[in-house]
Amino acid sequence: MVNSNSNALGIIFPNSYDNLVPELVGERLMASIPFASRYRLVDFILSSMVNCGIDNVSLVAKNNYHSLMDHLGAGRAWDLVRKKGGLNIFPPYSEKGVSIYTGRVEALASILPFIQDQKEKYVILADANIAANFDFNALIQAHQESGADVTVAYTEGEIPQGLLNLPPVGSDLYYTLNIEDGRVSKIYMNYKEAGAQNLSMNIYVMEREFLINQIHTAFVRGYTYFERDILAPQLDVLNVHAFKFEGYAARICDMKSYFDENMKMLDDANVDGLFAPSPVYTKIRDDNPTRYITGAHAKNIMAADGCVIEGDVENSILFRGVKVGKGAVVKNCVLMQDTVVEAGAKIEYLITDKKVTISADKELKGTDTFPVFVAKGQTV
Repeated sequence: MVNSNSNALGIIFPNSYDNLVPELVGERLMASIPFASRYRLVDFILSSMVNCGIDNVSLVAKNNYHSLMDHLGAGRAWDLVRKKGGLNIFPPYSEKGVSIYTGRVEALASILPFIQDQKEKYVILADANIAANFDFNALIQAHQESGADVTVAYTEGEIPQGLLNLPPVGSDLYYTLNIEDGRVSKIYMNYKEAGAQNLSMNIYVMEREFLINQIHTAFVRGYTYFERDILAPQLDVLNVHAFKFEGYAARICDMKSYFDENMKMLDDANVDGLFAPSPVYTKIRDDNPTRYITGAHAKNIMAADGCVIEGDVENSILFRGVKVGKGAVVKNCVLMQDTVVEAGAKIEYLITDKKVTISADKELKGTDTFPVFVAKGQTV
């Protein structure tokens, strides 16, 4: 890992967009959703910060945060066990004045005393619904060179269908940007137009003192959302610059996108785009390497450690400890940790949560447009 960058404080909002994947967040939050065989979504943004020398990172949780705390622990896997800084998790009601928030303004206001006590010059705000290997040093450098008040990261492309399905007005907002000469001239909320758009990644960098002043003013006025209530009305006053992210980004915005983005990990080019720029760290689970028993067949799969395969597996993502019995057939599936597919079972286009059992000789099949989901701990 690189040397510490004492000028940047990272703040991650792990509950952002939970409502988009209600099936997956019944007992967890967006940040701790499993992804790419052995990782959680938070691993990517957190590892990116650590790889850029940011060693003071806080997560402001809203609910269902126990799985996140279990996964992150003290932050040892990310080298964030520090006497000063390190990893901080702020659950609701963890201290006086902290309450369950709706938007970023309320979340930041609840930890404002903490932010005021920090020494870093810059603050980076980020959600955890995007898996990307992000260069925060490049973002900070672009921010410094532009002299902007705020710099926002964005990707260029069509708006995902999962976001287009959101109502025009609601608690879940996504933002597209109108950019002129590198400066954001307009922010659109839940924009529905077809074609390539500048879609915000909800990653921002600004000076810490600037953020403190903006949150103070916004909170006393009853504002809720950072983008809608602070940035958008002040674009003619504030210098808000845009930073285009050119790397690989997997954005989770519904169950279909979760399935599709996992399946894209079967393409070596996508794996290289996500993992090659810098290491991605995660919680270690000591287990045996995946075992392929005599007679097993595997084609185009991503399998984590601890798996035991006796049947046929094709075009599938297997998380840690998955077991596929003799004669079982698994095609185009995402099987989370400790899923058991018993002998003779046949499944296709299936997403299983952790510790699911598909009984012997059962047949379960979804489609590429509508994968079937089996909840945690269920036996089918």
